[in-house]
Amino acid sequence: MAAVLAARAVEKRYGRVTALAGVDLEVGPGQLVGLLGPNGAGKSTLVKIACGLVRPSSGRVEVLGAPAGSAGARRSLGYLAELFRFPGWMTADEVLTLHQRLAASAGGGAERIELLELVGLPDARHTRVASMSKGMQQRLGLAQALVGSPPLLLLDEPTSALDPAGRRVVRGLLEELRRRGTSVLLNSHLLSEVELVCDHVVIVDHGRVVAAGTPAELRRQGGVEVETGGGVRQFPDAGRADVPRIVRELVDAGEDVYAVRLVTSSLEDVYLEVVDE
Repeated sequence: MAAVLAARAVEKRYGRVTALAGVDLEVGPGQLVGLLGPNGAGKSTLVKIACGLVRPSSGRVEVLGAPAGSAGARRSLGYLAELFRFPGWMTADEVLTLHQRLAASAGGGAERIELLELVGLPDARHTRVASMSKGMQQRLGLAQALVGSPPLLLLDEPTSALDPAGRRVVRGLLEELRRRGTSVLLNSHLLSEVELVCDHVVIVDHGRVVAAGTPAELRRQGGVEVETGGGVRQFPDAGRADVPRIVRELVDAGEDVYAVRLVTSSLEDVYLEVVDE
């Protein structure tokens, strides 16, 4: 199926500074793609280009086949910026009503109630923004990005102000969006969150893609550990296919085997290996 978001050889230069140096990226229908990288790697620049807020120096970004920034592309996406502000005197309901008008959504009050429930703010409809915690404001930002049920969401650090309970709500929200077939590009520093919810991961450094794949593909196997009566035995060069032989040999040698574990690198290990900090 055609990509919901497609970036092809995207470059962005600010004078002598190169923010993006030929980035290729795709988000498929219903796919959650995590965008990782250190500060200044070019992640937010890529998201802003996809929104049409920044123009690329070269290359092309399309949303459902429409050029990024065009009316068709803007109608097809919801966006949560990393640093956003809502007027403090507005209630949550008023914020969503405003964004319904901006997005030409006819969802009315039913949509606003559903969105607040979806982001874990069912009782905040008449709460003013100035009275909300940062975490509540962050969840309200997620709700406004979902106004009009766009097929693509661009989320720039959506869990940055959330406590563990709030991050769990967002994970549940992302799972629900996957079930609904909504595509998401998630720019985040929280590797554990990305590893838990994303189907595909793209790691960017110095404006280039340095690694990409599913979390399982990026994690590499690092041997086998066997817990025996005599302690933990390590076989660093072994793989899954070697497990039956290893267990058989240990049992034949009189060892009691209690557990076997395949050792794999975490997404954090891979990230630190490919990113030049």
